[in-house]
Amino acid sequence: MFTVAALYHFARVPDPAAVKGPLAEVACKAGVKGSLLIAPEGINGTIAGSRTGIDAVLAHIRVLPGFAGLEWKESTAEAPPFNKLKVRLKKEIVTMGAPGLDPDTVGTHVDPTDWNALITAPDVAVIDTRNGYEVAIGTFEGAVDPETTSFRDFPKWWEQNSARFGNKRIAMFCTGGIRCEKSTAFLKAQGVEDVFHLKGGILKYLEEVPEAESLWQGGCFVFDERVAVGHGLAETAHFLCRACRRALKPEHRTRDAFEEGVSCHLCLHEHSDADRARFRERQRQIDLAKARGERHLG
Repeated sequence: MFTVAALYHFARVPDPAAVKGPLAEVACKAGVKGSLLIAPEGINGTIAGSRTGIDAVLAHIRVLPGFAGLEWKESTAEAPPFNKLKVRLKKEIVTMGAPGLDPDTVGTHVDPTDWNALITAPDVAVIDTRNGYEVAIGTFEGAVDPETTSFRDFPKWWEQNSARFGNKRIAMFCTGGIRCEKSTAFLKAQGVEDVFHLKGGILKYLEEVPEAESLWQGGCFVFDERVAVGHGLAETAHFLCRACRRALKPEHRTRDAFEEGVSCHLCLHEHSDADRARFRERQRQIDLAKARGERHLG
């Protein structure tokens, strides 16, 4: 069983390059895999490994100046959710395309246990800040889907749609909370006073709120080999189309457009014949590796 930790923390990092090497070394020695992003504004990532390995990486981050208050969300996976370790330098730990936002000026955090009462209030509009392919497999009942393909699209969407929300209070949510740190700060910078966001994101909600009381519908897309999780952070039956990286339901395998590793009903017309030929060769290599009892890492 693998421990999976999703983390982010906004804090000033004067020299991200100086942080990268030691952090990568600790993670590598601990056998931890996944992705960690370092930027002048903080650290963001999802990692997986043994209990001891995850603890070693978290301990290293927490002793960095400004990171003592690091919080993270944990879940488990039966199979390795990542193939390799990536520690990268970025301009932002989550890119919204709205420079100059103050991460200390964010919406009011709402605990998962108080979220239902907020989003069912008649004067509250609920906005899902994730991208369309994430929303497609699960969201909160009644939430507005901006239908964005990138978080960079959100500011423009708000500019075009803000009038429809009138004087309503705004409640926003995302997978783990990091996108809402910026989206709520953006709305406050636009003059919206009553802005709230789900503390710990969907993952914390699914962990803490019993299914019988939950207003969540479907699965929560996660960016690793588990594909999606549900209540109690249990893995769902969703799987990835390896051609477009969108999440599919088991019944989608029976559609004519589906070919393992090559296409699905969502991307059948998005790729050329040359693309599909390349995908078929990749899938052939995956199948050969599986037959040998190996794991294909390409």
